[in-house]
Amino acid sequence: MNKQTLISGMQQASTSVGTLAGYMPGFGNDFETEALPDALPQGMNSPQKANYGLYGEQLSGTAFTAPSHQNERTWCYRIRPSVKHTHRFERIDLPYWKTAPHVQNDVTSLGQYRWDPVPHSDQDLTWLTGMRTMTTAGDVNTQVGMASHIYLVTKSMEDAYFYSADSELLVVPQEGRLRFCTELGIIDLEPKEIAILPRGLVYRVEVLEGPARGFVCENYGQKFELPGRGPIGANCMANPRDFKTPVAAYEDRDAPSTVTVKWCGQFHETKIGHSPLDVVAWHGNYAPCKYDLRTYCPVGAILFDHPDPSIFTVLTAPSGQEGTANIDFVLFRERWMVAEDTFRPPWYHKNVMSELMGNIYGQYDAKPKGFIPGGMSLHNMMLPHGPDRNAFEGASNADLKAEKLDNTMSFMFETRFPQHLTQFAAGEAPLQDDYIDCWADIEKKFDGTPGKK
Repeated sequence: MNKQTLISGMQQASTSVGTLAGYMPGFGNDFETEALPDALPQGMNSPQKANYGLYGEQLSGTAFTAPSHQNERTWCYRIRPSVKHTHRFERIDLPYWKTAPHVQNDVTSLGQYRWDPVPHSDQDLTWLTGMRTMTTAGDVNTQVGMASHIYLVTKSMEDAYFYSADSELLVVPQEGRLRFCTELGIIDLEPKEIAILPRGLVYRVEVLEGPARGFVCENYGQKFELPGRGPIGANCMANPRDFKTPVAAYEDRDAPSTVTVKWCGQFHETKIGHSPLDVVAWHGNYAPCKYDLRTYCPVGAILFDHPDPSIFTVLTAPSGQEGTANIDFVLFRERWMVAEDTFRPPWYHKNVMSELMGNIYGQYDAKPKGFIPGGMSLHNMMLPHGPDRNAFEGASNADLKAEKLDNTMSFMFETRFPQHLTQFAAGEAPLQDDYIDCWADIEKKFDGTPGKK
């Protein structure tokens, strides 16, 4: 769909006249927005007759009886109720998109792994056909765990739409620009930003600048939320005002269309005669959003020692166990290093959590070679990892003056579950077979002489 068609087809809210995307600030706010005046009922949710002949419909992201601070729902006022947006389903196969539990008996997930960027293809790949699952964890049927994916997108979805009944998606672009035309508004997304697409939200993905490549964390469990700051207090890390939720926009277009639904790891397709993106007005707190990672304000040690990487948490998806996340999304971006008499890079470590990392741009301080933009690494639960020899020697002998760690942005999808490699990750993705050897030349330095360092 070209730009002019989108302008004529998507009617924008008055707050964003002349633009293709407008946003409201805040994380988890109770928003209200309308693309036509007086389309949004006031003082009630379900009037006997809504203005403009619209249908009122609620989209619930949590159980009705969830605690009030967790309860999420949005009231939509739409041209057709969503029962008109599906018909008879036909099972389809998207062979590269896998869902937990997915354990390959002939694939060994125990190990430390690293991949070069998955290369682009000459094929036309949409958001659905270009998704490549790297790892899965947990069980979608019990709504715990996650999957990590690489997306390769070269082609816009044309009169084709998608929603996941399984999960919310955290999208981390690395290359190219995408537009997410959703039921609740439009999100334009580029590298150094992220987007959250809630479970059950219908959308279409278009390529603004391609080819596009990036990372996706598919969250089967409780929704992502901002982490508790504890003694850090009210400021720094990710601030709520920097999250942006789109204003209402809608399509009133009759055209043969396809809606694909992901449900319990299976993909089903249904044919309809119109666009399902027909929400003219909405209010509530269950909505997509985007966030600019450049607004993340890191905190750290200002005297000595290297704090736990949890201080770099942008978003967390809680589990039933307090303090142990289903998923943490952690960001390692530019920052000042000032700690005295301290080994400044991440230390050697063995952890109950499984850590999948991706490089958005630049160089990661603990692995200055081999971990390149677009690449990924996996350190599964209770497997040791840490700096390679060059990083260790450099940090151990550095002149510890204040130093700006610049031109770097990497992230981590961390989960309490073991992450299982897919056949694609083990066989087709560009696995660095020699990654495990990056620690081979670490030397024994032990000297029993008293006082010797």
